[in-house]
Amino acid sequence: MTKEIKNNIVLTGDRPTGPLHLGHYVGSLANRLVLQEKYKQYVMIADVQALTDNADRAHYVRENVLQVALDYLAVGIDTSKTTIFIQSMIPQIAELTVFYLNLVTVNRLKRNPTVKSEIQQKGFGESIPAGFFVYPVSQAADITVVKANIVPVGEDQLPMIEQTNEIVRSFNRIYNCDVLVEAQALVPKIARLPGTDGKAKMSKSLKNCIYLSDASEIVVQKVKSMYTDPNHLKVSDPGQVEGNPVFDYLDAFADDHLEVERLKDHYRRGGLGDMALKNKLAEVLEHFLAPIRVRRRELEKDLGYVEQVLKAGTEKTLEVASQTIKEVKEVMHINY
Repeated sequence: MTKEIKNNIVLTGDRPTGPLHLGHYVGSLANRLVLQEKYKQYVMIADVQALTDNADRAHYVRENVLQVALDYLAVGIDTSKTTIFIQSMIPQIAELTVFYLNLVTVNRLKRNPTVKSEIQQKGFGESIPAGFFVYPVSQAADITVVKANIVPVGEDQLPMIEQTNEIVRSFNRIYNCDVLVEAQALVPKIARLPGTDGKAKMSKSLKNCIYLSDASEIVVQKVKSMYTDPNHLKVSDPGQVEGNPVFDYLDAFADDHLEVERLKDHYRRGGLGDMALKNKLAEVLEHFLAPIRVRRRELEKDLGYVEQVLKAGTEKTLEVASQTIKEVKEVMHINY
């Protein structure tokens, strides 16, 4: 028995492990600005998930909750259309996680390619925190607690949505109900922006990020140090566009796409220097980041307002989560 979804609900979010960068904007924030105009949207600041590999730096996670919220508001997340909440303040997520753990085997978690990849990336070896190992189950709780049926993710996160839907189907089958809702993954067209060093992913740990909050001179400095075609030694040399992050950034942020195509043609045939190209990118990024920077500075003057936004969004989410856990406990016959 499948429940018909009358109103689409979106859930997305970020781990508060530092301020957000251009990679976040391309991979998720830009999409959220569109989605909030079409659907009911929840944006979660995933502090519990951040603690799975930062348990000894809880203060760091706490400090960054506000930083992430500032970035959300500065880029244009509209709190009249989007509900922003803090994960740890929704205890129903933890309750659902415990219930769902009974529906998933250890072997199934071991086979999750996203978890396997991240365990390797973080270098846990055999010392994998149990909380990190089971975080796909916690993520299923995040999604189902607000009955989200649309979850924007990168391609590398698709196995997580598959795992969520397996849990949803198992729960509904075991308890002969339609309480939980399956989720559909929504993959953005440009899912990932490379780092300034040319590596596939922009990441805080790799120190190859341009942050949304970076000052103008810092942005220029980072752009000037960007990786380009290593074989483009002289201005007159033909250059490689593919795999050149400067062009990836221009594709993502320049308003004039025809000009970008002309720059690509010029670079390919030679006669366009890397520094001239980087100056153009610095100009494009300044045009994009300047208004975000201004809004962020204004918000920083009134952190009480930002805290109130988080409190109001969390209270609104609590109402929905309380109803979900009530329905879950009823079908499980533990509604004492």
